[in-house]
Amino acid sequence: MSDFGDDAPMGEFGDGEDNADNLIEEDDLLENYDADDDLVAANGDPDNEHAPTTNGDGHGLDSTDYTQNGVQGVVEVGGDGAADGGHTGNGRADNTVKGVKSKKIATANRTTTPYMTKYERARILGTRALQISMNAPVLVDVEGETDPLQIAIKELREKKVPLVVRRYLPDGWYEDWTCEELIT
Repeated sequence: MSDFGDDAPMGEFGDGEDNADNLIEEDDLLENYDADDDLVAANGDPDNEHAPTTNGDGHGLDSTDYTQNGVQGVVEVGGDGAADGGHTGNGRADNTVKGVKSKKIATANRTTTPYMTKYERARILGTRALQISMNAPVLVDVEGETDPLQIAIKELREKKVPLVVRRYLPDGWYEDWTCEELIT
């Protein structure tokens, strides 16, 4: 009897693996797959500006090269920009430094609460305690205290923590709050 309540014979594990639709022919397997050529074919981009194969100095790109549109340190992350190819209406990509900075809400127009949440407090204290434990300069009088977490709590109480809380809104925009501005 099977576990499913019927007396139908159960097949062995792996039955049906020899079906023709489950197998890949060796001729279909590409040894030298070139993603840049597929991207050019998909985009119809003859000048290949969106698929760089070199990093500007003639060497090929590798997985650790984060240069994008001439800006070092920009890493593409998934988001709402994927629906339209990652571009804004002005022709610039959303994931560039300029595109990310354009999503910042001005200080005068912030709408979120000025109160620090318990999650923000935990993140701030943990991050600052880690910095202090790695010999970052302490911004308050330690008075003989050696515990990095207690020093971070004292810095937060005196509003001396040099960190910024970035609150992302559902529409992709964000607000920056300094720890001095937030009420704990």
